[in-house]
Amino acid sequence: MTNNLNFEGWSCPLPLRDHPNIVLGHGGGGKLSAELIEHLFLPAFRNEMLQNLGDSSIIGVNGTRLAMSTDSFVVRPLFFPGGNIGELAVNGTINDISMSGARPLYLSAGFILEEGLPIETLGRIVDSMAAAAQAAGVVLVTGDTKVVDKGHGDGVYINTSGIGLVPEGIEIGPQRAKPGDVVILSGTIGDHGMAIMSVREGLEFETTIESDTAALNGLVAAMLAASPTIHVLRDPTRGGVASSLNEIAQTSQVGIQIDENKLPVNSAVRSACELLGMDPIFVANEGKLLAIVPAGSAEAIFEAMRQHPLGRRAAIIGRVVEQHPGMLVARTGIGGARVIPMQIGEQLPRIC
Repeated sequence: MTNNLNFEGWSCPLPLRDHPNIVLGHGGGGKLSAELIEHLFLPAFRNEMLQNLGDSSIIGVNGTRLAMSTDSFVVRPLFFPGGNIGELAVNGTINDISMSGARPLYLSAGFILEEGLPIETLGRIVDSMAAAAQAAGVVLVTGDTKVVDKGHGDGVYINTSGIGLVPEGIEIGPQRAKPGDVVILSGTIGDHGMAIMSVREGLEFETTIESDTAALNGLVAAMLAASPTIHVLRDPTRGGVASSLNEIAQTSQVGIQIDENKLPVNSAVRSACELLGMDPIFVANEGKLLAIVPAGSAEAIFEAMRQHPLGRRAAIIGRVVEQHPGMLVARTGIGGARVIPMQIGEQLPRIC
């Protein structure tokens, strides 16, 4: 495998080319993550199912289509306003399965525990995982536990994998965006990332910023019931809305144009981002989705989202266009336009 790697041909920043070691940015969902996947993992494991690079892969078994996904969670701190690493691990994998239009059914869980972790802490995490799985209607059917030396694990890391059933006639994937499609966002952005950051930095605002962690399978089911014509679904976690839309634009080779004034942002999140010099469009979310849908179905899907508890602040934020393929462009508040590139790494490391 390593003989196929061409370090000289990479477009990575100098730190990676000159010092080819893993850095935090490789896990941030930006350019470094994309280049690691393209140049290392894909050459080793390339196959038709993996090539799609969606939130989950679709597997055909005797005429039945299954969606499968896996995710690892290394969030620090383990507990944060609005949630903890346990429910985040359950909801995150449920959401990845749901972004293919599948109905999540079963989960696995792998725990890497650090020596010295209080049993009471682990119990709280496990209880929250059980509650989240029950609320979403999925069943945890297998798992694994490992323990590492004290000082080598940040308390607990969790991996969850999931399997779901894709209904007949549903075709959703990051390569299916088409010019004329409408871009819909299910709610406010940046809540999760800023909830984590406010705890780390000891920031206080008039209201507590809480994570938006939630299982989106119910919202997706309501959207598909309104119209099964959805082209793309994506939950904008690491790298936020900007990274997700950039990835979709590049995969589908279309342009995406959004209106910055239409992005819903809670006032406390906006204030925190301004204080820290961050842009909410790059901040992670854990209970929101992006939907790219045909113009003729947009109104029905949008109204179905607004009727669901997790979509009450849904907004139509833009369109898919033929111009500038592979790029995300935003209309600014003063009437201009700016290109929103994929970030190199993550503004906030270790947030999921």
